[in-house]
Amino acid sequence: MSPELASVARLRAVEVSGDPSTVEGPLSGYHHETYVFPLPGETASPHPVRWKCRDPRSNLLWFDRRCFVSEEALLKALAGRIPGIPDVFDVGDTGLQRFIEGRTLGSLHPSGAAVPEGVVRQIAELFTHMARVTQDSLTIDRRCAHEDRPADGDTDGFLKRLVLFTEKRVYEENLPRFGTLFKDLGVDGRSFKWLRSHVDGLSARPFCLLHADLHRENFIIDHRNGLWTIDWELAMVGDPLYDLATHLYLMRYPQWQERRMVELWCAAVEEIRPGSSKGLERDLPLLIDYKKAQSVFTDVIREALSLASGPDAGDRLDRAGRKLRQILSAAAGPLGLDMVPSRGEIATALVRWRRSHGTADGTER
Repeated sequence: MSPELASVARLRAVEVSGDPSTVEGPLSGYHHETYVFPLPGETASPHPVRWKCRDPRSNLLWFDRRCFVSEEALLKALAGRIPGIPDVFDVGDTGLQRFIEGRTLGSLHPSGAAVPEGVVRQIAELFTHMARVTQDSLTIDRRCAHEDRPADGDTDGFLKRLVLFTEKRVYEENLPRFGTLFKDLGVDGRSFKWLRSHVDGLSARPFCLLHADLHRENFIIDHRNGLWTIDWELAMVGDPLYDLATHLYLMRYPQWQERRMVELWCAAVEEIRPGSSKGLERDLPLLIDYKKAQSVFTDVIREALSLASGPDAGDRLDRAGRKLRQILSAAAGPLGLDMVPSRGEIATALVRWRRSHGTADGTER
């Protein structure tokens, strides 16, 4: 890549590494343009430690609230408290994260497949360590507004703020461009009134640190079968059951293993903070329902932006219609949808939107 075309992230990686030939990247990823390299003097080692240098991609759509001032600052604060998280190393003004060598859990065991028991137990152990980290014990700057920090145990307030974020920052801010598409799919502002009523009345549970994005691509398995957890950007302090609900929704465990994970999670968090699983039987399905509803607003935008012309445009449109049909069907109850459009109707709505608005540049999330 010529100097004129090199990104800021790559220029920084070359500067810190001291050798352009050792820089690998950009790596694939939604959020960041990432480069990996060893530090000077480490290339002679048979297994050099490598570090990540990254910048947010341009033209990103952010669909999730961020609560801490930076991921690197959080990782520093958690060092020694939560095993299996990346080290952070500062070079001047550049914060580097250790690159975890291994394979993602998703590459080894794709969505829907069972996960080895040893890995499931390590995930449960991660929940144990997070349960120990409370708001009072985590002295780190936060960027979220004061109203997004409900009092310890106010699970209703916690979830209401997340619903409001989805309504204001995902739905309403994107209405100028996606409003007609949402309307064609049967979703509008009334859906949020129904959602708030649907998830109201959660049991109080003591708050702790949440990762809030524990899916298969954020787990790395190293050569010793050890589990590492990456991408802490969405971490927050809140209802521990929300973290379990998000994890189950994203992991797509087989049903029998989902029950096993719930069993291990309950034992893990109750040992550290009694009451963390209070009301689970009623509240866990409601929190998963919120995740299903949230997915409608994020995935409608993602699927619309993924459409493009070309030889495979028809296949991509068919896949988008099929996917959105499943997502809308799953969220029909939480959003109060009287009917869900057919796959063909969804495809027609996507084509109509594409003709009016086209697609966006850059990577969206």
